[in-house]
Amino acid sequence: MTSPDAPALIVGLGNPGPRYAGNRHNIGFLVADELADRIGGSFKAHKSGGEIVEGRLRDRRVVLLKPRSYMNLSGGPVSGAAKFFKTTPDSVVVVHDELDLPYGTIRLKRGGGNNGHNGLRSISKSLGTKDYLRVRFGIDRPPGRMDPADYVLKDFSGAERKELAYFVDRCADATEALVTDGLESAQNSFH
Repeated sequence: MTSPDAPALIVGLGNPGPRYAGNRHNIGFLVADELADRIGGSFKAHKSGGEIVEGRLRDRRVVLLKPRSYMNLSGGPVSGAAKFFKTTPDSVVVVHDELDLPYGTIRLKRGGGNNGHNGLRSISKSLGTKDYLRVRFGIDRPPGRMDPADYVLKDFSGAERKELAYFVDRCADATEALVTDGLESAQNSFH
């Protein structure tokens, strides 16, 4: 069980560097940046292998984490930060892209499979459990026969970018509700 003063650890998944900044796979970074703006903090390097911001969302202490590793190695920074802040997996929230949901759809859940997502696979392995909270942001399936691995590393389309700021804001709202109101309440509000 998480100690009473341990923060929720909100992990935004993405790949580091400007080359990947606008990719569909980086939606977690975009949501983490929005939450950092709400807290009034800026990301700073941390010994866990990520960049963090500490603060409060309403009455809940939180740590925002953007791993500096590539997606498929996200587990190391996540488990390192969880250990450092004494946060157990039940208080870890991972914000990530989801191919099996229509663009902009937000779904919240605890646990489940990795569904081919290498970031989730790495986190589950490093934490030793799949039983952590997930904020799934729909990016839709790739068109035609495009390889999903190529699709997630492409930037959002022009049409998608027109609504992206709205959806990022809504996903940040859902993440905030998840850590402050609990899973069931947040699901009732955002599903």
